[in-house]
Amino acid sequence: MKFSLYIAKRYLFSKSTNNAINIITAIAGIGVVVGAMSLFIVLSGFSGLKDFSLQFSSVFDSDLKVYPEKGKTLILTEKQEQMLHQINEIEAFSKVIEERVFLTFKGKNSISHIKGVDQNYQRVNAIDSTLFHGGWFESDNTAVVGAQISRNLNLGVYDYSELLEIYVPIPGSGQITDVSQAFNKEHVVVSGIYHVNEELNSKYVFTPIELAKTLLLFDDNIISSIEIKLIPEANEEDVITKVSEILDQNIVFKNRMQQNDALYKMLNTENLAVYLIFTLVLIIAIFNVIASIIMIILDKKHNIKTLKNLGATLKEIRQIFYLQGVLMTVLGGIVGIFLGIIVILLQLQFNLVMITATLPYPVKLEFSNVVLVFITILLLGIIASRIASSRVREGLID
Repeated sequence: MKFSLYIAKRYLFSKSTNNAINIITAIAGIGVVVGAMSLFIVLSGFSGLKDFSLQFSSVFDSDLKVYPEKGKTLILTEKQEQMLHQINEIEAFSKVIEERVFLTFKGKNSISHIKGVDQNYQRVNAIDSTLFHGGWFESDNTAVVGAQISRNLNLGVYDYSELLEIYVPIPGSGQITDVSQAFNKEHVVVSGIYHVNEELNSKYVFTPIELAKTLLLFDDNIISSIEIKLIPEANEEDVITKVSEILDQNIVFKNRMQQNDALYKMLNTENLAVYLIFTLVLIIAIFNVIASIIMIILDKKHNIKTLKNLGATLKEIRQIFYLQGVLMTVLGGIVGIFLGIIVILLQLQFNLVMITATLPYPVKLEFSNVVLVFITILLLGIIASRIASSRVREGLID
C-alpha cells in the first residue's frame, strides 16, 4: 500500500513528457474543482432560501403546539395552568382559540379564521415583527387582521365610523326562523394589520381570547390549543412527557417542523432534486478523470513494465493508478469546497448578489453541506478510479 501510494503521488504531481496528457490532466482537475465548488454553492444557496422561506411561514408557529386528539377543544383548568408554569423548560405558553368566522365590513364580506389569544401570545410568537400598520390590540373589542383581509374589506386602522363585524354559527339543531338565532356576532375595531405572506395574510383575525370565547360560547377552561415556547437548552421529549402527565387527556404534540410538514416536504424534495441534478453534472466532470488516468496508464506503459520486472504485482500496479485517481478527485474536491466556502462568506459579508436593491440573495454556510459534497466527490472518485485502473491488464504489462 505504501509503495503504491508513493508512486501514485509521484505520478500525480509530476509532469508528463507529453503535453497533451498534461492538458487533459489539468482539465480533469479543474473540472473536479469547479464541480465541487458549484455543488457546494448551490446547496448553500438552497439552504439560505429554505431558511428565508421558513422564517415567514413559521412566524405564527411555536416551538410546541398541543392539540386535542379528537374534536376541536381541550380542557385546561387553573390548577393545570399553574403546573405548566412550574415546568422549567417552558419559557412561556399561550392559550389559543381558533375557528372559522364570517367577516363583513361596509357591505364587503370575507371568510377567515379567528384566533383568540391571551396576553402571553407575544412572548411565544414574534407577532410584533409582522405588524406594519397600527399595533397589537390592548382592549377587548379590538382585532389585528392580515394585509389581504384588510385589502379585501377595505379595512383601516382605528376606524370608528363603522366597525368590523365577526359572525360565528351557533351550534344546535332545528329549523331557523330568524337569522339572529343562527349566528353570534361581535363588533370590533381593527388596531393593527400584519403582513407575512399571501396565505397567512388572508387567514387570521387575531382577537383577545375572551372575545373569542364569547363568540363561540366557550366556558373559561375550554380552549382549542396551547402554544409553547421552550428555553434554548430544553429537551423537547421531556417537555412533552411532563405536559402529557399534567393535562391527562388525549392530546397531540407538534413541533415547529411538524406544523409545517407539507412545506418542509416540498423544500426537502426540491433540495434533493437540485442535489441530484448537480451531481449528474459532477459525474460528467468525473469522466475526465477516467480519461486522464487511462491516458497516464498508456503514457507510463514502459514504467509499468519496469515495476513488473522489479516484482510489483498486477494488483499493486492497478492500485497505483486507483490511488492516483482518488487523490486527484479528493484534492480537487477539497479545493472546490474551500473556494465555495470563500464565495459563500463573501456573499454573507458583502452581499455580492442581490435579488432586489435591498434584498441580498440568501445563503447559509452549513457543515452538513461540506460533508455531503466531500462524500459525493469521494464516492464518485473511487468509482471513476476503479474503472480507470482496471485498464491495467496482463497484456499491457507483458
